[in-house]
Amino acid sequence: MKTVFQKEIVQFFTSPIGYIAIGLFFLLNSLFLWVIEGKYNIPNGGFADLNSFFSLSPWILIFMMAAISMKSFSEEFRSGTIETLLTKPLKVTDIVLGKFLSVWFIGKLSLFPTLVYVYSVSALSLEGQTPDFGIILSSYIGLILLIGVFSAIGVFASILSKNQIGAFLIGLFLMFLFLYGFEGIGNFNLFGSLDLFVQQIGLESHYKNFVKGLILLSDTVYFFSLMILFIVATNEVLKHKLS
Repeated sequence: MKTVFQKEIVQFFTSPIGYIAIGLFFLLNSLFLWVIEGKYNIPNGGFADLNSFFSLSPWILIFMMAAISMKSFSEEFRSGTIETLLTKPLKVTDIVLGKFLSVWFIGKLSLFPTLVYVYSVSALSLEGQTPDFGIILSSYIGLILLIGVFSAIGVFASILSKNQIGAFLIGLFLMFLFLYGFEGIGNFNLFGSLDLFVQQIGLESHYKNFVKGLILLSDTVYFFSLMILFIVATNEVLKHKLS
């Protein structure tokens, strides 16, 4: 697992797509939060907080994580290097976990530049009205868990297609479905008393609790359960392809 993790990290930092994805994540967030007029603009909002960032970033993360993870397995199968990987003393599970953890690590790495926003809103705050750093911390934890789920979904999408664009589109669809799709379906009141259950399947309601400053065991278990679900699914698909 460690070997695969290190290999993926090295490949990421020797490819321009990684730097471009992380750079665009920071750039787009910065433009919407500080430059472009609109509901996400912090200076025009009247409050020195990061609610806009934590509302906006999941949208941008969908595209970034789909781009980062799309080559995880699709490139291995397209180029035939999956066979070389299997000659090493590695279990299928080690390969899947190594790729998942590397994508999650890179996703978390993209959050570091955004810490400048914390300093910025703190500097903009009036004396005696500092931001609630407890809520900021819990929101970042929610983002890290969200990135973990997106990583697992992205790696799963990559095992389904030998084409990177295909893997990107599948990952994009699944991430959007889990983040906003189930919430939207539940809001249509199609299932009566089951509408709340449908909403709870989605990521948004659980992520919102972290943004509110609530770190609940049920939400944490939910995020890790989704990660495990897609990791297991990826593991089974890879075993089937190799059999």
